[in-house]
Amino acid sequence: MAFVTLKDMGSDFHRLERFDGGYFVRWQRKMHFLLVTVKVYYVIVNPRPPEPGENEEESVAKTRERLRWDQDDEICRGHILNGMSNTLFDAYHTVKTAKELWNQLESRYITEDATSKRFIVSKFFDYKMVDGRSVMEQFNEIKSILDRYSQHKLALDEFIVVTSIIDKLPPSWKNFRNSLKHRKEDINLDELGTHLRIEEDLRKEEKSKSEGVSKILAVEEGESSKKNSRSNHFLSKLSKRKVNVKLRKTMKMKWNLGGANE
Repeated sequence: MAFVTLKDMGSDFHRLERFDGGYFVRWQRKMHFLLVTVKVYYVIVNPRPPEPGENEEESVAKTRERLRWDQDDEICRGHILNGMSNTLFDAYHTVKTAKELWNQLESRYITEDATSKRFIVSKFFDYKMVDGRSVMEQFNEIKSILDRYSQHKLALDEFIVVTSIIDKLPPSWKNFRNSLKHRKEDINLDELGTHLRIEEDLRKEEKSKSEGVSKILAVEEGESSKKNSRSNHFLSKLSKRKVNVKLRKTMKMKWNLGGANE
């Protein structure tokens, strides 16, 4: 298994050509790949976890989730800024969030790219979800692409969008994909997102239970192995003791016989 070290990631960002206003789409693709690699791109597509209500008690897990999002957002924003020329850094360093920074760059520079519309269209239809990443995170990435359709006044039928996204589900979701495709009722994009979120939560829960059972079985197997080891050790000592007793009896008989002959 290959592990990505902080040194390797820093080296990758260092090698990324700094964006100076030209070839934005190419730079954005490379930046997207690096942000996904360091696992902070999700702050651009996933909203910040909400603050608790005035009289609402918040769990420790929810608090940690929001604090982690804030930290990753700052890291993500910093990486984007560090990938820009000094002139553009000075122009954009006051933007507060990574999503806002990303959107501002897109709204200004992607319209200046002659192939931007073709790029957006192909990016949606070429997008394929993969195993090993959150399906909801990838779903939100697709929605982000579709938001750019609106920016460019590109229209796409929602039924085609939903059907296409279902076809993009990763290989391990094959059965769920087929169940969605054979539904009698059509669903819209928001409903699809709800179905995907529920399914992913169920899969996480099943995985957690499976891992818990595996740990219990491993512990029981270890305890059983220890018991067998102790039992075998006891039987071995008992067997040696019997042999020693038998040997002493034999020696005693020989000694008695020898004394009688004398």
